[in-house]
Amino acid sequence: MSTPKLDERDPESRIARLVDAGKYEFLIPRTDCGMIAVTGDINGNKVVIFASDATIKSGALGVDGSKVIVTAYKAAMGAQVPIVGIWHSGGARLSDGVASLDAFGEVFQSMISASGRIPQLSLVLGPTAGGGAYGPALTDVVVLAPEGRIFVTGPDVVKSVTGEDIDMALLGGPEAHRKNSGLAHIIATTEQEAFDDIRDLTTLFANQGFMDPQVKDSDLSTLVPNSKVRTYDVHPLISALLDTGTECVELLSMWAPNMTTILGRLGGATVGVLANNPAHIAGVLDAAAGEKAARFVRTCDAFGIPLIVIADVQGFLPGAGQEWEGAVRRGAKLLHAFGEAVVPRVTLITRRAYGGAYVAMNSKALGATKVLAWPQAEVSVMGAVAAVRVLHRRILADLPAEQRESMESELAAEHEKISGGVARAVEIGAVDEIIEPSRTRSAIAAIIADAPHRRGAHGNIPL
Repeated sequence: MSTPKLDERDPESRIARLVDAGKYEFLIPRTDCGMIAVTGDINGNKVVIFASDATIKSGALGVDGSKVIVTAYKAAMGAQVPIVGIWHSGGARLSDGVASLDAFGEVFQSMISASGRIPQLSLVLGPTAGGGAYGPALTDVVVLAPEGRIFVTGPDVVKSVTGEDIDMALLGGPEAHRKNSGLAHIIATTEQEAFDDIRDLTTLFANQGFMDPQVKDSDLSTLVPNSKVRTYDVHPLISALLDTGTECVELLSMWAPNMTTILGRLGGATVGVLANNPAHIAGVLDAAAGEKAARFVRTCDAFGIPLIVIADVQGFLPGAGQEWEGAVRRGAKLLHAFGEAVVPRVTLITRRAYGGAYVAMNSKALGATKVLAWPQAEVSVMGAVAAVRVLHRRILADLPAEQRESMESELAAEHEKISGGVARAVEIGAVDEIIEPSRTRSAIAAIIADAPHRRGAHGNIPL
């Protein structure tokens, strides 16, 4: 007689897809409380996993189900291993009344107490509402599957309160979180991809490896245009910098895409790469990018993951909209994150680093371990042309229009010699070393290998 096939929403079926060889052990016996907790291995790394039971009351969580999560957190904290939550929950169980709300509070407290101490990963496979939405939001990384939905209140409640007619997918599905909310770090195109991403992330956090400085170099200069005004995508440069054939995961790829945040490996060790991406709004810093980068820096610092910062930035995005969106407040988060970080962190200036954005991208003044620059890089308050238009505006205004452009170019070249380029930055110690692009990988790997291995003593609040 054949064994009946499990409902695909069954938590055991989902856990079996995640762990090595489908093997796991229950932390506590399974009941009908809507939540189970197990221990298992992911790529050979011990983990604790809890999973919603969406076959019972749509995964709604009551007092007993909440206790399962709290037990899972105690086990993960005791063993100092990552914890993975598989979410598909309608929120609090109405039958448990206010007691379910109090129980959710205990779950949140467990997550907050564990923040920055053990990696917390969330896999959202179905609708997750109310308290079930705030659970993933408190964790370090959220992976959203195609059928995943995250919202505080569902479409029916939204319509009854606001009159807005919206479906579940648009309210809290991939489209809602891909570019708008910044909540889901990874939007998977298939459910299997979501499981694969969680496995890769768990491995990067749990098995960070050791830096081997004897990495093979290659000429990276061909991946960055010589012209400082040409746009380009930074991803090929990052790919060439990192080890090939190993785990590599980009976080928040479509939210604030002018800032790229990737977890990967260099010399066999887990590293975080933070890079301006000139393919989007010329790579300038805006309010969202500052916040995105700050959270990434704090995540890496909390778990002792060295940071590589690739700076190619003209400054902060100007405009009333940016000021109203909190560009100063949110940019200050990035300054604070770097200034507080204790992990090894190396900055590479490829083409330019101007103004306040130069400071914000892990400058020496903020405690960078080392700041490197390619020979043609420019460090300045602003671009040379923009600077001479301010410094010599009267001279330029008095010139005939046909002579103005050539005079601007002449004055800009002179200004670069005096205050631009990278020589002055080296002279004052803002840049430690000028390196050839062909030895970038080995230079960065050697710095990280020589630096003391430390991790920040702070939580990882969802900025």
